[in-house]
Amino acid sequence: MVQANPNGAKGRRVALFIAGVGVFWIIATALGGYLELSQRMRALFDLIALAGFGWALWLVYGIWQTRQNDKE
Repeated sequence: MVQANPNGAKGRRVALFIAGVGVFWIIATALGGYLELSQRMRALFDLIALAGFGWALWLVYGIWQTRQNDKE
């Protein structure tokens, strides 16, 4: 019998998180142009998206580290 991979579920969650951050960034950029928001507000949305991508990178590193520890 094949056992479920717990890292697979974590990976799928991270993938959905990355996709969500990307969609947020695209929508925020489009709305910023449409609503003529200030550059300061647009930069805030960019920083929020950057923080989201950074967090996702940290989560991916954690998954990789777990896999490396499981190999030992």
